[in-house]
Amino acid sequence: MLLILTGTTNFVHFSYFSMDTHRIFGLIGYPLGHSFSRGFFNDKFAAEGIDAEYINFEIPSVSELKEVLDDHPQLSGLNVTIPYKEQVIPYLDRLDPEAEAIGAVNVIRIIRNDPDDEDDYELVGYNSDVVGFRDSISPLITPERGKALILGSGGAAKAVRQGLISLGVEPVYVSRSPHRGMLSYDELTPEVMASHKVIVNTTPLGMYPGVDRFPPIPYEYLDSGHLLYDLIYNPDTTAFMRRGAEHGAEVKNGLEMLLLQAFESWRIWNL
Repeated sequence: MLLILTGTTNFVHFSYFSMDTHRIFGLIGYPLGHSFSRGFFNDKFAAEGIDAEYINFEIPSVSELKEVLDDHPQLSGLNVTIPYKEQVIPYLDRLDPEAEAIGAVNVIRIIRNDPDDEDDYELVGYNSDVVGFRDSISPLITPERGKALILGSGGAAKAVRQGLISLGVEPVYVSRSPHRGMLSYDELTPEVMASHKVIVNTTPLGMYPGVDRFPPIPYEYLDSGHLLYDLIYNPDTTAFMRRGAEHGAEVKNGLEMLLLQAFESWRIWNL
C-alpha cells in the first residue's frame, strides 16, 4: 500500500492505492446529466497515478443499489445524489454519527471484510455535504448574518442546516409544502427577509437545462447585507444569484462546496 500526501496550507490530501488492485468508485442518483464527480475523480486518478476509475450509476430506483454492488465487486465507495440521499439509508449497515444526526447520506464507504467473498461487505453512510458547505460559506458569515432561510427541505437542506448551526447561524426551512417549524414562501414578509440575511437555495430550481427558473422569494426585499448562496454550480450564475445581485446582495454558487465535499469523500473512502 502506497501513501501519497499532497496539498496546500489549507488542505492535506491522502491518496492510497494498492499496487495490484484496480478500484472502482461511483455515483448513484437519477438523473445524472448534471454530475461533476465523474470528471473530477477520473482526472484526479490520472494525474496522481491511482489505479482506479469513477463510474456514474444512473439508477431509477435506489433498490437497484444491491445490483450495482453485485455487478462491480471492486467497488470501494459511492457518492449519493438527488433523490437518494435519504432513501438510501435503509440499505446501509450503519451510519457515521454526523450523518445520522443530519438524516441524509451522500457518501458510502464499502468495507470489504473478506477479499475472497464478494458478498462479505459492510456499507457505512457519511455526509460530506456538511463539511463542504460549512467550509465554503464560513468566510462569508458576519455577526449581522445570524439568521438564515434554507429554501427546500430535502437531504441537502439537512446538511446545510447542520453546517449553519455549527457556525452559530439560526436556520429555518422554507418549503412549498411546509410542515411544523417551517415557513411557506407566502410567509416571507419584509420583516422576515430583513432579519434573515443568509438565504441558501438547496432546490434544483435554476439547474441546467432549466436555467431560467428560480425560487419564488420576494427579491425586492433584498439589500447589500444579504448573502444568497446557491448549491447549484451549473450554470455558474443562476437566476437566483442574478436576481439577488441586482438588489446588491452578495452571491455565491456551489462549486467550492462541491470540491470540498469531494476531498472529504476521498478521505472517507480511504479511512
